Amino acid sequence: MIEVQDLHKSFKTKTGIVHAVQGVSFTAHDGEITGLLGPNGAGKTTTLRMLYTLMNPDKGNVKVDGFDSIKEAENVRRRLGVLPDARGVYKRLTARENIQYFGELHGMTMKEIAERTHALSDALGMEDVLDRQAEGFSQGQRTKTAIARALIHDPKNVILDEPTNGLDVMTTRGLREFLKQLKAEGRCVIFSSHIMQEVAALCDRIVIISKGRVMAQGTADELREQFGEQNLEDAFVKAIGTEEGLHA
Repeated sequence: MIEVQDLHKSFKTKTGIVHAVQGVSFTAHDGEITGLLGPNGAGKTTTLRMLYTLMNPDKGNVKVDGFDSIKEAENVRRRLGVLPDARGVYKRLTARENIQYFGELHGMTMKEIAERTHALSDALGMEDVLDRQAEGFSQGQRTKTAIARALIHDPKNVILDEPTNGLDVMTTRGLREFLKQLKAEGRCVIFSSHIMQEVAALCDRIVIISKGRVMAQGTADELREQFGEQNLEDAFVKAIGTEEGLHA
């Protein structure tokens, strides 16, 4: 379980202070998929970076399975599998070597790495690229490799930042099924997206973020009821404001 309480994060720029995240709070439960939905620039990626300890909040806190992300950062990292916005697959290595490298960083034995790699390869449909050098991979092949690498240590909590960006229809469908499998295994899954269809198809709970703030959260049915709309997209537009919605 991931608990997020009153997160704030600001950055200094040449033109002044940018308040990227302003009081974001939500809870992501085990055995559920929680979606962060919002337009580009809403603060989703900054929020996720604080969740997986890449940056500290100016205010507020994050707990992962009860561990504080600042005071107990190492324990938090062990419990997280993260697909960041920058995939960073090593092009000179094969997919298998990319995955193995991260397994070794997590202190796994070669036997454990081999068994886990086999399971992830089956689940993600990577058999045909597993021993190919990553240079020349398609976007979908890079994404699959990055996901397998992130999950090699069998984490209970999974964070995915815009996982379907640049993927074709079939790869996207396969990734959806994989996320449902993670949920069925009882994992806590958080993923961010600005694509309404992805969130509607996958998420048990939705957190709508705009301009660094949580505008609404709940199940799809709860959000439709809250804003008096039959369609989730119309509820989303009402939640963030018409002008923002037109550019989402």
